Amino acid sequence: MNGAAWGAATETTDAAGPGATDVARVRPAARLRGTLRMPGDKSISHRALILATLAQGSSVIQGAGEGADVRSTAGIAAALGARVERSGEAGRTVDFRVSSPGAEGLANPRGTLDCGNSGTSLRLFSGVLAGQPFRAVLDGDASLRRRPVARIIDPLRAMGAELHAEGNDSHPPLTVVGRTPLRAIDVTPTVPSAQVKSAILLAGLRADGRTTVREAIATRDHTERMLRAHGVAVERTDLDGLAPGVAWSLVGGSRVQAVDERVPGDISAAAFWLVAGSIHPDAELTLRGVGLNPTRRAVIDLLRGMGADIKEVPLPPQGDGDASAGEPIGDLVVRSAALESIQIGAVDVAMAIDEIPALCLAATQARGTTVVRGGSELRKKESDRIAGIAAGLAAMGAAVDVQGDDLHITGGRPLQGAPTDSAGDHRLAMTFAIAGLVASGETLVWGASSAAVSYPGFFDDLEAVRE
Repeated sequence: MNGAAWGAATETTDAAGPGATDVARVRPAARLRGTLRMPGDKSISHRALILATLAQGSSVIQGAGEGADVRSTAGIAAALGARVERSGEAGRTVDFRVSSPGAEGLANPRGTLDCGNSGTSLRLFSGVLAGQPFRAVLDGDASLRRRPVARIIDPLRAMGAELHAEGNDSHPPLTVVGRTPLRAIDVTPTVPSAQVKSAILLAGLRADGRTTVREAIATRDHTERMLRAHGVAVERTDLDGLAPGVAWSLVGGSRVQAVDERVPGDISAAAFWLVAGSIHPDAELTLRGVGLNPTRRAVIDLLRGMGADIKEVPLPPQGDGDASAGEPIGDLVVRSAALESIQIGAVDVAMAIDEIPALCLAATQARGTTVVRGGSELRKKESDRIAGIAAGLAAMGAAVDVQGDDLHITGGRPLQGAPTDSAGDHRLAMTFAIAGLVASGETLVWGASSAAVSYPGFFDDLEAVRE
């Protein structure tokens, strides 16, 4: 590591800057020490609220994420007729109590359903609304309006719903005119996507017959696990032969049961601290109660492949019965390590899509050249993450070469503090802030407040672990 003058704290201020109106000033830390509890897993929080809305009765969701995306899902649930009460510490995890009339009693919303910046809210609620006997419109902020929706329109149309979007059905706002019952389908999505798979399965709950979604590349399986925890029989079939992969099936008419559950800590949030602890020369961090779902843990395995020192301590389910919705959880301990470059292929990108920015930061401090291949989906997230990663890390002195949808990152160069632009993308904002902990001088992160989309307490935690 370079001879940085380790010291002062992070500051966040309002200011004019490139593409944003707020900035965080991050200075290097002499050491990283501490114990953190991650925000509730964003993916699981979304699904817990949606399934509680589909279930008749009262559901309690403990430890949910407090980010803006999750609040968007809670707001849509309320607009559809569920009573949603929240309690907890602002900026940390919160608890929700959802009282709902169930799928058959949802109300026709009076206005547009606001998804904010949340693609998960838009795509999963599209599946829910496809099976409702009314018309609804899903919309969001400027960033969400650039996200592709044709990939969910096509299968939901095949099930009998009527969907229309802007730009030749390319982008939100998305209008859904539901149908009851829907037609069951057997489909292979054109793009590996847990959100598309989930939308189809949620629509399948209101279909006549068995709905099957086939995946050549298995994506995160939170929806399937949580449907089972809510009393819905979801069948998994491992495929072989000419079309290997996995298929998920359920039979329409299955009722979602109201349950109480606890949301594990978010592995995507933990990824930033796993990288921070690995690349800082003097670090030891403990992350409590993190979700270790096999379809989400790729970031741990990829970092270990680079030589990271990460210890896992599995924990038993919290509460009675299946309170963690079938999700394995554990504590993680990460310590400083010498990293080596690796090859990250298209399957790895699909399995660690939200963690790629943090992994690219790790690659800047690894010996050799790390290659990230097949990252086209990174261009369709909250920002063009390939362009954003390359621009921000290069500004800090890293050797980053973009070749189509591939990234080539040659490690070993000391990072230098510099202005970086998150482009309003929460994962880029947090990546550049973590980079600032090991860079010499001061790093500016424009659009720092975007971190609140998934991790409102991120900058507080950054201050808590620096010494």
